[in-house]
Amino acid sequence: MVDEVKKKLTCKDLVKERLRKRIIDLEKLWEAQQMGEEDDGELGNLNDYGLSLDYVEPDTFQCQPQGYIRYQISWGGPSDEFRFYLNPNLSPYRIEYWYLDWFDGANIILEGSNEKLLKEIYDGWQEDGTIEGLIKS
Repeated sequence: MVDEVKKKLTCKDLVKERLRKRIIDLEKLWEAQQMGEEDDGELGNLNDYGLSLDYVEPDTFQCQPQGYIRYQISWGGPSDEFRFYLNPNLSPYRIEYWYLDWFDGANIILEGSNEKLLKEIYDGWQEDGTIEGLIKS
């Protein structure tokens, strides 16, 4: 009997499903926050959901000439994050979701309702001065 070797799924194979799951979580947390609820019961609250929110300077990584705001959700192998690329007025002109594993990675540019949700979350950070503080620090 020949052992079958399972193909290791790549980040490209997994990124759509991982994004779908993150969006479900973020929709629940955003809705709870908008309703004035501090905790959604299952996931906690939006402010504690991600690991970090920071500014990644241009040229931090190889072939990365532009800076971006990173909303890092998980870290290690695998990890995932949202990247907000900004206009001069600090509004995002492109939002990407990245799913990363050791020596592999894939991304999706957000569109439609996914983009709208992340823009609304981002707008809250911008309104309270968080974004400007990240870029200036």
